[in-house]
Amino acid sequence: MARVGLGWWGRLAARLAAWPLPPYKSRRILARMNARGYISPRAEIVCADLTLGPHCFIDDGVVIYQHERGGGVRLGARVHLYRGTIIETGDGGAVVIGDDTHIQPGCHFTAFVGAIRLGAHVQVAPRCAFYPYEHGLAAGRPIRQQPLYSRGDIVVEDGAWLGVGAIILDGVTIGAGAVVGAGAVVTRDVPPGAIVAGVPARVIGDRATWQPPEDAR
Repeated sequence: MARVGLGWWGRLAARLAAWPLPPYKSRRILARMNARGYISPRAEIVCADLTLGPHCFIDDGVVIYQHERGGGVRLGARVHLYRGTIIETGDGGAVVIGDDTHIQPGCHFTAFVGAIRLGAHVQVAPRCAFYPYEHGLAAGRPIRQQPLYSRGDIVVEDGAWLGVGAIILDGVTIGAGAVVGAGAVVTRDVPPGAIVAGVPARVIGDRATWQPPEDAR
């Protein structure tokens, strides 16, 4: 385990360490055991400016890709990226993920023009997407040829929770401890501790006054 890393020898060491274990989350123990973390040999990482904190877990099928003009990717301590998650940077965008933040399967971080910054202890459910940029919409020109622009970085503060399939757009700050409901499209700031849902997302409650449903088990 001490030799696990990004190079070919590190990938081989990871494969050998994981061989006796069941797949998927059973292999998180390998990241806990080794300060260099666990990087699956089936992850695809093409990023010259990648910084990993101690005990990170990068699962099978994760992609981290830095385009020619893309910024860096910074993962804090004990960050978990689960399978099918894609992180890519381009046009000056960057990604920063804070300590103890977990990204569940199938999430997309597409950091072009603006940055994506997640704080510590953030929980991101499967299939969430982050887009800190937009395409121009001028008539008479294909969308693919339109310039990109951004209203600002995406910031998710400490302890927030994003439900399944939430989409976070450019210029949005999600406050500390806020909750974003499943399938929400967040187009404007979310106050700390607020509960938001819908398309576009709107405040429907606050964690300070939340009570479990009467029929909850």
